[in-house]
Amino acid sequence: MPDDTPAPSPVPVPPAPVPIVRRADGLERTNGPAPDGQLRPYGIVDGGYGTQEQGDDDLGSTMRAFLAVVAARRWLILSTILTVVSLTALVTMLQTPLYTATVRLQVERDAGKIVEGAEVGPTEQSGGQEFLRTQLELLRGRQLAERVVVTLQLQAQPAGNQAASKGPVGGTAQQRADAARHAATVSLLNAIAIKPVPGSRLIDVSYQDASPQRAQRVANGFAEVFVAANLDKRFDANSYAKTFLEDQVKQLGLRVEESERAVVEYAEREQMLDSSDKLTLADQNLGIANNALGAALTERLKAEQLWRQIVDTSGMNLPQILSNASVDLLRQRRNALVSEYEEKLETFKPNYPGMIQIKNKIAEVDRQLATEVRAIRESLKAGYDNALKQEEDQRKRVDELRADGLALQRKGIQYNTLKRDAETNRNLYNSLLQKLKQVDVAAGVATNNVLVVDRASVPREPSSPRILRALALAFVLSIVAGIGLAYALELLDDRIKTPEDIEKATRLPVLGTIPFVDGDPMADLDDPRSAMAESYRSLATALQFASKEGLPRSLVLTSSAPGEGKSSTAIALSRHFAQMGLKVLLVDADMRRPSLHVKLGLDNSLGLSNFLTGAMKPPQVIQATNFPNLAFMSAGPVPPNAADLLGGNRMFSLVSVGLQVFDLIVVDAPPLLGLADAQLLASATHATIFVAASGQVRKRFVRSAIQRITLTRTNLVGVVLTKFDAKAIGYGYSGYGNNYYGQNYSTSPDAALPAPIGAR
Repeated sequence: MPDDTPAPSPVPVPPAPVPIVRRADGLERTNGPAPDGQLRPYGIVDGGYGTQEQGDDDLGSTMRAFLAVVAARRWLILSTILTVVSLTALVTMLQTPLYTATVRLQVERDAGKIVEGAEVGPTEQSGGQEFLRTQLELLRGRQLAERVVVTLQLQAQPAGNQAASKGPVGGTAQQRADAARHAATVSLLNAIAIKPVPGSRLIDVSYQDASPQRAQRVANGFAEVFVAANLDKRFDANSYAKTFLEDQVKQLGLRVEESERAVVEYAEREQMLDSSDKLTLADQNLGIANNALGAALTERLKAEQLWRQIVDTSGMNLPQILSNASVDLLRQRRNALVSEYEEKLETFKPNYPGMIQIKNKIAEVDRQLATEVRAIRESLKAGYDNALKQEEDQRKRVDELRADGLALQRKGIQYNTLKRDAETNRNLYNSLLQKLKQVDVAAGVATNNVLVVDRASVPREPSSPRILRALALAFVLSIVAGIGLAYALELLDDRIKTPEDIEKATRLPVLGTIPFVDGDPMADLDDPRSAMAESYRSLATALQFASKEGLPRSLVLTSSAPGEGKSSTAIALSRHFAQMGLKVLLVDADMRRPSLHVKLGLDNSLGLSNFLTGAMKPPQVIQATNFPNLAFMSAGPVPPNAADLLGGNRMFSLVSVGLQVFDLIVVDAPPLLGLADAQLLASATHATIFVAASGQVRKRFVRSAIQRITLTRTNLVGVVLTKFDAKAIGYGYSGYGNNYYGQNYSTSPDAALPAPIGAR
């Protein structure tokens, strides 16, 4: 291994402040290095990866997604439209032309009234929706269709709009006739169309047949039979009503006679001419007595209250006592004596004869006051007793009047019941008798509520099939079906196609998108103006910002399955950094199916397997390439135990010793699923790049592969989407694959179906 040339160091990216932005969903976005040293230009602090989502839910995003699906599945949609329209045109042209004749009927809720009150059927309320629906169902009824068949003799003339039904060959003549009538009835019901005219009482009856004359005859005959059937129903109803009313009138006549006789007999037995006046007088007397009782009760309560105050109180301060003139005069006299006694008491002693005389006068006045108070008490007691007696007398009077009134009401109940029954029977008898006379007159009047407004004419042009309408409808339905089928297939297709798909599946940043090209990808890499070369330069630029120190010094490229372009990506990255002046070592670590030596045109007799077994040293297995600053270590002979060799310490030694000579080591690892080689290689290097092919790998495989590689706690810096065909993806990705010089490799109209990049 040459060691005399000093290894140029990669230009480190100076650390910058890490701006952290708080998103609306609570996560923190950062545009600087993460805590683990990895620089995630589009990452978030919690380790996931997110893009700007503020426009994901708007109408524009939805429309772009819709157009993308339509563009991607355009051939499926076009083939569906072509197939449906072609089949519709073929079926329409093979159909027999049919002619439609239409007759218009007017159906009124009520027929013209010649005799008022002669209706015997139920009357419709305003609006008549139930009545109109009833008429429509009658028109669609089987009984009316059978009557039309019999009237027009349609059982002897097979309908031209469908094949005649075959009745039983054997059987009696009646059975054959019934079978023919049944077949004609079914054919008529299938060909007739009943359609009400919105906002009116008009009904259109249409009949469709291969013969225009027959269509006219059946349509007019159907209307005439319906009018006749409705008229027959009215005649039958009137006849039945007349018979019924005659019987009811006879029965009611007998009931009226019996009820009137019962009223007269009861009045004679109870000696009652008319109980209404007596009941009114009794009610008036009872009302007067109740009013008097209320007044007596009020007076008794007032007298009782005055008496209770006198009884319960022994003082002189009651209003009844204070307002008495005698009591007031005596009190004034007593007050004067008391004042005189107190004045003389200052001069004379109480035993003085004059003082004793004043005392005796005061005692006499007190005796007179007591007498007056007692007289007042007795007068109030007498007033209370008188009021109580008047109340009791009035209460007895009320009870007597109430008993008389109840007795009179009990007699009047039976009398009024008999009288009301007689009046009811008489009124009902008069009403039915009048109705009978009206029905008798109306039975001979032919009135109908169904009229033929427009009779059917012979149709001049067929009504079906209508080729233009059928094709237009088929075209619209085929578009809907094609788009629906495209969406169904899109939902069932879980392959990764776009950068958004790989972002959502892995939650890792997309470091680069490599276009889908025709021909040899190595030839496109030789052209610096090609879209592929520019895409790989963009990928290399993104890798220079993958960590705080800049470009990781050792890289492992792996994928979930073979043929996803990781080998071509490894060569392209190695060539790019070698052209930048870095000394690069490209290692083919896929010792099961090596391919880098074929792409580079080098020998594979000696390589990585020889070094890992200890048979050779690195300088002996490293080869020079046609590109300056790029060395290559092939996979070497295929060993029987590749995972065991990679799991040893020699792979770590190769990376650590190689970085003393080379500026960058790029390792092409085997796929992840089913193998442990990539995990072992990832643990021995500084960073890992996951490669996924657009339209080739499924999301669940990618998630499983990412989960396996993260178990090694490697530095998974991002993903690379290869074989991205913007033209196949459809709307919204037309800009992918356009390089600065105007050449478009992914949308070229002359491009054929390209071969897989890096197929093994």
